[in-house]
Amino acid sequence: MDLTDKQWDIVKVILPSDPVREDGRGRPWTDPRTALNGILWILRTGAPWADLPKRYGSYQTVHRRFQRWREEGFFEDLLVALAEDLRERGGLNLEECFIDGTFVSAKKGGTKSGRPSGAKEPRSWQSLTAMVFLSPEGQKALRRLK
Repeated sequence: MDLTDKQWDIVKVILPSDPVREDGRGRPWTDPRTALNGILWILRTGAPWADLPKRYGSYQTVHRRFQRWREEGFFEDLLVALAEDLRERGGLNLEECFIDGTFVSAKKGGTKSGRPSGAKEPRSWQSLTAMVFLSPEGQKALRRLK
């Protein structure tokens, strides 16, 4: 599931420009959309970088791009932009936010800290997107909105 044209139009405005050497030498940068799709594939699947499908290019290149964008704060800016868009459309209300860990699914007879079965885990794109805001980068982005 790669970015749609409409999604890419939102992202490319936030994307930092690629550095160019003063002498004009060096290889040209790979397509940023393809690299971002590769990064999102890794984040979505949890696979190791070496398992990145060839359609996204070299995993080393995509990983290097991921590191550079993370250092430059691109992902935090992206999360802020997405959160602001959700707030404008009424899908995010920061008036009252909390995380509740009192409900944890458990197997009957299993240990309390045991991992729930795959059938019990959320699989919708909405729940996976919401999980992004629980990550450390997501928490920083939400703090910037207050």
